[in-house]
Amino acid sequence: MKLDILKDRLEAQARAEGFAALGICAPDAVPEAAGRLAAWLAEGRQGQMAWMGERVAWRGSAAALWPEARSVIMLAECYTPTGDPLAVLEARDRGAVSVYAQGKDYHDLVKRRLKRLGRWLLDQAEPGEAIKVFVDTAPVMEKPLAQAAGLGWQGKHTNLLSRDLGNWFFLGAIFTTLDLPKDVPEQSHCGTCTACLDICPTGAFPAPYQLDARRCISYLTIEHRGPVAEGLRGLMGNRIYGCDDCLAVCPWNKFAKAATEIGYQPRVGAPELAELAVLDDAGFRARFAGSPIKRIGRDRFVRNVLYAIGNSGMPDLRAVAAGLREDADPTVAEAASWAVDRLS
Repeated sequence: MKLDILKDRLEAQARAEGFAALGICAPDAVPEAAGRLAAWLAEGRQGQMAWMGERVAWRGSAAALWPEARSVIMLAECYTPTGDPLAVLEARDRGAVSVYAQGKDYHDLVKRRLKRLGRWLLDQAEPGEAIKVFVDTAPVMEKPLAQAAGLGWQGKHTNLLSRDLGNWFFLGAIFTTLDLPKDVPEQSHCGTCTACLDICPTGAFPAPYQLDARRCISYLTIEHRGPVAEGLRGLMGNRIYGCDDCLAVCPWNKFAKAATEIGYQPRVGAPELAELAVLDDAGFRARFAGSPIKRIGRDRFVRNVLYAIGNSGMPDLRAVAAGLREDADPTVAEAASWAVDRLS
């Protein structure tokens, strides 16, 4: 089969699998990525994410990750919310959970789909061709590769944007030894808009197209271990896992497509802070089984809940926080004392 025909059929099969878009680039299509990554790391903007500094050669160059690869197939999968994700920020007695973590873990759902598509591709190809699939857990810079593949562009909030999908979508990658036809890279269409930068509660964007993870609420609630700096706690509001502010205000979301995967339908919702604060380890694991939230563990999660309680301004929640001042985890105990003081 001719490779251009195979590409057309691959795109049709990808849509049949539930992907919203597909684009293809060469593994070495983003030579500037390594330099940008090195500069970001040198400034310490990765915070405690030491893994970002590991295997830098692979992370900075997809060609180095798998030298035999001739094409990188980038795919988008929508998880668009049905309502306003910022509305929950006004419900001070409830926790705000990022849209992507409301349903089942996207790593499992996207990878399963990628593997099926990859097997289909190998069935169409000559014997001896190979693939590797990646979803966010390998040293792959998905967003620069997706822009090189024409799926969208990295906006001023550093997330990927699309004129056809907005910014509510996951990315998956299939590396292959097949030398498939490549797509035209996308250019930025942000113009003079600064909505995503202006809304950030903690000022995590030093400049357009730059992110300092150490001030990002998504980083602070998910990746950061130990106490969060007191100057940032009050800015976190009731966000207990991730933050959607910069994504939610993007004007390009008027073109967002509805999610087709039933697994992304909300299971977590906006739970009551009082209920979450008293979860022990077993209760936490049972409550968030199959959810990406489970990865951070009970202690870090309850720490976030206590910061939200402290920010709630609701004296009725003071007793809930007081009950955790002697928690076995010192970070949780300190967060509880901080919340009690805030509500006193």
